[in-house]
Amino acid sequence: MYLMFVRQIFRDMRGQKLRSALTLFGIFWGTSALILLGAFGHGIHANQVKQFNGLGEHIVIMWPGRTSISYEGLPKGRSVYLRDSDVELLRSQVPELQSISLEYQNWSIPVRRDKVILSSQVAGVAPEYGDMRNVIPDRGGRFLNDLDLRLKRRVCFLGNDLKNDLFGDDDAVGQMIEISGVPFTVIGVMIKKGQDSSYSGRDEDKVFMPYSTSAMMFGHTLADVVVWRAKSLKVHEVAKEKIAAVLGKKHKFDPSDKEAISLWDTTEAMDFFDSFFWGFRIFLLMISFATLVVGGIGVANIMYVVVKERSREIGLKMSLGAKRGFVLVQFLCETLLITFIGGVSGFLFAMTLIEIFPSFNLEEYVGVPSVSTVEAIVSVSLLMLIGLLAGFFPARRAASLNPVQSLKM
Repeated sequence: MYLMFVRQIFRDMRGQKLRSALTLFGIFWGTSALILLGAFGHGIHANQVKQFNGLGEHIVIMWPGRTSISYEGLPKGRSVYLRDSDVELLRSQVPELQSISLEYQNWSIPVRRDKVILSSQVAGVAPEYGDMRNVIPDRGGRFLNDLDLRLKRRVCFLGNDLKNDLFGDDDAVGQMIEISGVPFTVIGVMIKKGQDSSYSGRDEDKVFMPYSTSAMMFGHTLADVVVWRAKSLKVHEVAKEKIAAVLGKKHKFDPSDKEAISLWDTTEAMDFFDSFFWGFRIFLLMISFATLVVGGIGVANIMYVVVKERSREIGLKMSLGAKRGFVLVQFLCETLLITFIGGVSGFLFAMTLIEIFPSFNLEEYVGVPSVSTVEAIVSVSLLMLIGLLAGFFPARRAASLNPVQSLKM
């Protein structure tokens, strides 16, 4: 009986070749679009999160600014300066802080190795900076430590691109370079990372040294930037409020003054990005779902035509004793099979593209597409639902035909 169903379906499809081809293509394209948009959307989102987190995950960057509110008899427009003592004060009075580091920025500093001389940015930072900013050492090297800071050691950590420009394929760890004419020992090289955001240039092109050494060499007393991270997202906002209160009390400005201390909260930026991306992704999925629905409507139209053309056959079967339920199930199964053929073809096409995509070497730009179990289940469920709806009404019409009237048609 099942073989008879299949033969009848293909016979009907041959009778409506163009209509069948367009309908199958609609189901095929809708299914493949649903899978591909979900897979590439997931890959692009994961890649963008990775690129954004190259700056640092859940960190806050602070810049000293000018007061915009009068406070306790003091006028607005006063400059606020941050020093090493402010960082230590925050470390002691804000227990919600996990890590904090000031940053001294030195621009266009000559960096030399043998005959190679480059102009680079040199950042004076604390040991915690590396973990916060995802400046991770490659094998065989390390980032700055507390002893480097305390002893004002002449050691440095290189961004990976700067290392390649200075050393090429040679090992840099343990080698000597000159920074502004002063010899330094390279203690580590950064692992290559994606980074689509920055506040002072790409880390791959920088030199990092202990901020105590930077202060000694370049005469720093004021921090250009302070970077910090809370112990958890639960206390993130509490940490922001306490930092504003502590600094406001010391430097005599209103803690609510947003211009006295400028903040770049990467957590807020990531939340906005996630909301925007998920909205855009849902929009694309709705388009592919609409395509799938159009394909389902095409299947329903074909089945209505088939019911009309096979009215005499249906009437004959029912006059010979076939139950209405049998006719209903027969046409419903035919519809589901058409939907299944188009859906499976689209699914296999999409999965093939996903499998061969890595060979195009585009992961750096769009990530690695992947299909989650939830997305696969949702796609199959939608496909089956559309198939059932597309087949139910033509099948019900076929089952409700009057046998006598059908034989006269």
